[in-house]
Amino acid sequence: MTQVDTVVLGAGAAGMFAAIEAGRRGRRVLVIDHAKAAGEKIRISGGGRCNFTNLDIRGERFLSRNPRFALSALKRFTQWDFIARVDAVGIPWHEKTLGQLFCDGSAKEIIAMLLRDMAQAGVQLWLETELGAVTQDKQGFRVETSRGVVVAARVIVATGGKSIPKMGATGYGYRIAESFGLPLVETRPGLVPLTLAEQVLEPMKPLAGTSVQGRASLGRIGFDEAILFTHRGLSGPAILQISSYWREGESLSLDLARGAEAGRVLREMRQSTGRIALRTALARLVPEKLARHLEEISGLNGNLADQGNAALDHLAGLVHGLPITPVGSEGYRTAEVTLGGVDTDALDARTMEAKAVPGLHFIGEVVDVTGWLGGYNFQWAWSSGWAAGQIQ
Repeated sequence: MTQVDTVVLGAGAAGMFAAIEAGRRGRRVLVIDHAKAAGEKIRISGGGRCNFTNLDIRGERFLSRNPRFALSALKRFTQWDFIARVDAVGIPWHEKTLGQLFCDGSAKEIIAMLLRDMAQAGVQLWLETELGAVTQDKQGFRVETSRGVVVAARVIVATGGKSIPKMGATGYGYRIAESFGLPLVETRPGLVPLTLAEQVLEPMKPLAGTSVQGRASLGRIGFDEAILFTHRGLSGPAILQISSYWREGESLSLDLARGAEAGRVLREMRQSTGRIALRTALARLVPEKLARHLEEISGLNGNLADQGNAALDHLAGLVHGLPITPVGSEGYRTAEVTLGGVDTDALDARTMEAKAVPGLHFIGEVVDVTGWLGGYNFQWAWSSGWAAGQIQ
């Protein structure tokens, strides 16, 4: 039997950060993970360069049944605090777009920083160790593992969600919550490509690989980033972002030429070069394959000069508001995050501790807090891990 003050389940971003903070406060800390290496999701993130935070962290950019829950941790350990740690060890970084910060070199530099900080804080790390039941008795919490029983005064659950199962993701953290009677918010894939019905996809197959800088909208929510047509449906940053808000049966609106004023442009071309085909005119606004598709679905015939104002308005409407109804998503296999999780009503926002089970904490993706694409989920991992690690 191994006895420690704090056992952290999961050696990802949130778990390692919580362990560092607890270790620095004199706690005997053990981190356990079934993977062969720590921080595997960090390693593959951001194309291998780790989009480790965002300059513009705001509470409204996190989805949760209680949208204010994340504010406490995010304000107490901010993006600037994490940037300071990165700067302190000399990891060079750059802003890509929209406040997204990436390592100039490799995501492995962030992992190395965390592992070094853990070692300096005296944190033990068990890898390739299977986790079993977590129970509580008079001695504290008992964690069954493939290396034997671990007894601890505190357990920090940082096992992530269900996204990217090929990297070992499971619903283990949710099962722990349920075993202690904590409520869960329905989980589903987030930041994920969306799929289309075969009858919708068939005429769009020539568009596979076509990308535009556009806007994907769902009601009042919209994202201005790249939209990519794939052989299964839709992807690209704008689609990944809107996927976290989309539900089955809802229709998206795609602006395929954001800011282009298609109606005005088409009218001007009708005056100057009216004898051109509709697809040729549309190709001044969108990629050629997409122009052909829009012409086909418009139901219009003839050259540009043959079209009245109503017809041109119809074409412009397709360019700036193409309606499309996905039938699903590509699921956890490609999802970057898991929406839902441990209900925040059951947790203390300052400590991430279960209100009904003192000493049991949940942090990171396993909690019902999900950020936008672009470093927000890493910042939630750092902030929630920091909060849990402050407990003496």
